[in-house]
Amino acid sequence: MRYYVVADVHGFYTELISALTEKGFFEDNQPHKLIICGDLLDRGKEAVKVQNFILDLMARDEVILIKGNHEDLVLELLEHADRYFEDKFSVYCSHHWHNGTIDSLIQLTGLSVNDALEDTAKFIEKARKMPFVDKIIPKMIDYYETANYIFVHGWIPCKFYRSDGKYVFVSYQSDWRQADSERWKVARWANGIKCACSRKITEPYKTIVCGHYHSSYGHYKYGDAAEEFGEGADYSPYIAKGIIAIDACTALSGKVNCIVLDDNFVTPNRSSCE
Repeated sequence: MRYYVVADVHGFYTELISALTEKGFFEDNQPHKLIICGDLLDRGKEAVKVQNFILDLMARDEVILIKGNHEDLVLELLEHADRYFEDKFSVYCSHHWHNGTIDSLIQLTGLSVNDALEDTAKFIEKARKMPFVDKIIPKMIDYYETANYIFVHGWIPCKFYRSDGKYVFVSYQSDWRQADSERWKVARWANGIKCACSRKITEPYKTIVCGHYHSSYGHYKYGDAAEEFGEGADYSPYIAKGIIAIDACTALSGKVNCIVLDDNFVTPNRSSCE
């Protein structure tokens, strides 16, 4: 099977289609699928186009969807909407506004910020009925595994602790495939590049393909790039032992990374919603 792999599309439909076109996805007549390693929306302004494109791929069984931390944010917002829309949790200063979660739901529902503030119940009810929430997120899985690769969003679940409100990932755990939903939620926030290159948390004999953390970090921290951001940054896929990191930080770079891999599916995978 040929896999076209992207991550962190973040609502940039035009850049996604450009990357897939460049790699020959739409002209490929052989069995192939698109793997998206999480974070479909939140940042760009083409949420509806991304949603519709994914629905079309799902109808043709041509996509594998990995859940990202931004999908978790959507579900968390919908679960606690009343709290976030109270005056003391102003929509303009909440982390859901900063991360683009609310903006994406506004795009999908066609409602405005004022609509959401004035009638939160109506806004949330309509958001829950959007295909992105009702059909796409429920089909997302924690990981996908082939003979030589593991596809995740942040990283595989591993041993961690919290320091100053942040997760610190420290060592490999062989039982990560049996991790529960809470451990996967934590893993989706991991900097996979740091896990692989500094902590040496990798899967023996396999390469982990991940998104979430911009690939320019790897090129700057462990490679030859002059900057992590700016003119000297390198947003191309970062490749090292045990890892291929592909988040192009599209909002800054203006592109989506797409890699093409040929491999065989070997392991059943578990939905994060089970």
